[in-house]
Parts: sequence; structure tokens; C-alpha cells
Amino acid sequence: MENEIRKEIASLQSRRWFLRNCGVGFAGMALNALFSQNASGAAQANPLAPKTPHFAPTAKRVIYIFQAGAPSHLDLFDHKPELIKRDGELPPASLLENYRAAFIDPNSALLGTKFEFARHGQSGIEISNLLPHISKHVDDLCFIRSMQTDAVNHAPAQIMLSTGHSEFGRPSLGSWTLYGLGSESADLPGYVVLNSAKGTSGGASNYGCGFLPTSFGGVPFRNKGDPILYLSNPKGYDAQAQRAALDTLKRLNQQTLDQIADPETAARIQAYETAYRLQSSAPELMDLSQESQATLDAYGIEDVKETSFARNCLLGRRILERDVRFVQLFHEAWDQHNTLHKNLQKNCKDTDQGFAALLQDLKDRDMLKDTLVIWGGEFGRTPMAQGTDDGRDHHNRAFTMMLAGGGIKAGHVHGATDDFGFNVIEDPVHVHDLNATLLHTLGFDHERLTYRFQGRDFRLTDVHGHVVKDILA
Repeated sequence: MENEIRKEIASLQSRRWFLRNCGVGFAGMALNALFSQNASGAAQANPLAPKTPHFAPTAKRVIYIFQAGAPSHLDLFDHKPELIKRDGELPPASLLENYRAAFIDPNSALLGTKFEFARHGQSGIEISNLLPHISKHVDDLCFIRSMQTDAVNHAPAQIMLSTGHSEFGRPSLGSWTLYGLGSESADLPGYVVLNSAKGTSGGASNYGCGFLPTSFGGVPFRNKGDPILYLSNPKGYDAQAQRAALDTLKRLNQQTLDQIADPETAARIQAYETAYRLQSSAPELMDLSQESQATLDAYGIEDVKETSFARNCLLGRRILERDVRFVQLFHEAWDQHNTLHKNLQKNCKDTDQGFAALLQDLKDRDMLKDTLVIWGGEFGRTPMAQGTDDGRDHHNRAFTMMLAGGGIKAGHVHGATDDFGFNVIEDPVHVHDLNATLLHTLGFDHERLTYRFQGRDFRLTDVHGHVVKDILA
């Protein structure tokens, strides 16, 4: 009997029993530490430290001009003489087979553009006369006229373009870029967001980090006052006192990080340090009075303190110069369900010169060659009229985006739509294909840039996407 009792005690004290019944302790902590490792396996390293991509990139930084609200490809980039010829007629029945519009009756009359198109540059690319400044740069641009997406309303489509999924909770392209490459900027966030119009329908999900550690999320800069709230110290609180407080807080956070290897604790340490450095770097960054009058005139900036798309374009260039990896400019003003003629003219006047000046500025500074420039919205507009025959509904079957720099083929048009700009008939490019190609320019195989979450590996393109080699230089 005594021998049996001893065997039982030995069994109870075995390693298997200990791990099974005490797993919420040491074993659980070890498992948590394993799951907390980032891609390089270093849980306690600076999460924003520069990293090496899968292969040599053609782009080292990105500026994404997100024209939210959906610019009309039919009035800006995709000239359709047949649509103009049949203005006011009902669309062919074959065109509308299995088609469901977002809001309008699909049997609404066709609406040809009221704006003229012309060919420009050595490439002879045809665009609208609403964009006289951009027209001078067609030889620097790649026009994808065969874009497609899944969603038909603004918020889901914006999030789809940004994150590869139409629902909340996935990391944005900017966050994946920062996660994969890290940042070379010591004094600024690696991912900066600027807004020159109303807030986007998709909200912060358009630049959020989703399930990635918060270090990789976009940081919105305000247009007036401190770029980030509470950046300035209150009266009576000097830099020495602040540094002492931050050092104490850092020691406490470091103790927690050493114990449980939580990536969010590492992100918190990094955030406090970045915020401290921002107190000296941000005011200098936002001070456009340092720019020459010739530069301000090129962008069309009359008041350096007044919020505008052009001002954000210039700020974007200044941010990129300071080694920030990803800059995103949002301008949601393109949702023309009515008063299309009037509002398109205003939108183009507000954005045409600033974007063209940004391209020229990057070229002059020898930055365009390794800066990926993206211009586009979440979908296009219907060839059928809406409202008082002066508007267009949402259209996800075909739209146009522009790319430049960073290894993208210049002076090039990819894809084509039918005579009405309704369906893609040549070289379709889905949002997943676009994102796979953008990651390729940054040196990543989109199938290998993954993050393990809830038991499986996630990626920007989910289980879709292929690199569009035809648009690569």
C-alpha cells in the first residue's frame, strides 16, 4: 500500500500534471510570450525599427492621395464618345443584366460628360480639361482604367480599398507597410494622416492597425494648433520635469514588458518617446513659412495657416523628407449624386494644382523614383444620370486610379472599359490585385507578409490577389 501511495504522489508531481493544472501560471505566460513575438522574433525590440523586405524594393516610401467619395472616371479619365453620343437615351438592356445599382433605377437615362478631353504629353494620354495641371504630368503617371471592387457604398468600399476587407478590424495598407518595413524617422510617427475635407465615411478604419500592435497605426495630424492634442506642455511644467516623469514611466513599462513580453507595452513605450520628440520636431515640420514663395505659388497656397488640400500636399512632401514611411492624405468631397457639373469643377480646382506640384516637387528633389504615389477613390460613378440629370450613382464595376514613381511604369494606361465606361473589358484589376502590386513595389511577396491572429495567418490580400506586372517599370 505504501508503494502505491508513493507512486500516486510521484504521478501528481509529474511535469505533465504541473503544466496541465498550473498552465495559467508559468506555462501560460510562456505561451503568451511566444504569441507576442513580432515577425523578427524580438518581442522587446523597437517595433518601428527598420526591417528588411523579402526582396529589393523599388519604393521606399508611400504617399497615398485618397480622394474619398468616388471621383467620376467618366468625367475625368475615361473618355467615352459613344456615351456622349447617346446622352439622354436609356441604356441597352444587355448592359443592365444582373445589375443592381446602389440607389438609382438602373433604367435611368445615360449621361454623357459635359467636359472636353484632350491628349497630352509624349504618351498622348487623354484626360479631362478639368485637370490642366495634372495633364502636364501624364508622362509621369500610370492610369489604371480597369479597377474593380466588391462594395457599392462608401464606408465598406473605402475600408475594402484600405484594408482588403469591407468590414472593420483589419490593418490598413499603411499599417502593413510599417509592420513590414518599420520606420527610419526618429522624431515622427512612421505613418502620418492628413485630412483636408470632412472626415471619411470609413473613419479611422481607413488608417487603423486592426489586430496589429498599435505602433503600426496611422497618426492623424490636426490642421490647426498642435498637430497632436496636448503636444505642448502646460505652464509650469518644463522639459526637465517631463523627461524625469517619462523616464520613470518607461522603467515601469519596461518591467512589465520584461515579464510578459506584451507587444502593446512595447508600443506604449515607443508612443511616449515619439510624442516627446514630436514636441520639438512637429512645430518645425508644420511651419510652411520656411518654404520659398516660389514653392508656395507652385502649390497654389495663399495662406500657409489655412487648411487646404494643396497645403497638405506640401506637408506630405516635408513629412516624406523626414524619413516617414507612409503618408496618407484624405479629401472626401467627390460624392456627386447631383450638381455634378458644378461640384466637379470645384473639386478639381481644389486638388489639381496641389497634386501636380507634389509630383514636380518630388521629381525636383530626386524623390519620385523611390516614392510610390497613389491617387484614387473607393469606386467610380455610373454612366446613368441621377437626380436632376446632373449626378451619378456609385459604381463598383469600373473606375480609374493613378500611380506614379516607386517602380511604376510611367506614361502608361492599363486596362479598358466598354463604350459606356460600365464594365471592364480588358485587363481587370481588383482591389486585391492593386494591393498585391503596391506591396510588391515595397519589396514584399503579398502572400508571405502575414501576421498570426486568432489561430491563423492574416494578410492584406486575404486569399486573393496577383501582382499586375504590366504596370511595373
